Amino acid sequence: MDAYTASDIDIRAVDPAALVDIRDVKVNTALPKRERILDFIRQIGNPYCYRHGKYVVRVSFADTDISLEDRLEAYIRTKG
Repeated sequence: MDAYTASDIDIRAVDPAALVDIRDVKVNTALPKRERILDFIRQIGNPYCYRHGKYVVRVSFADTDISLEDRLEAYIRTKG
């Protein structure tokens, strides 16, 4: 497996120039959901590690039953 396709890569070892800048990804919103997802993945390459300008972004998920929506709602409640 290529170093830039694993979800557990060390971003300190990644060459930012080898990553896709997410600002360059343009998904056709007229496509059905499944096709939009495939289009995004085709363009971004590795959805777990990409670039935003000069910053390398690594995405990971905790092994939990709590959804992202639940976490965001809890966070918003602490700020309100």
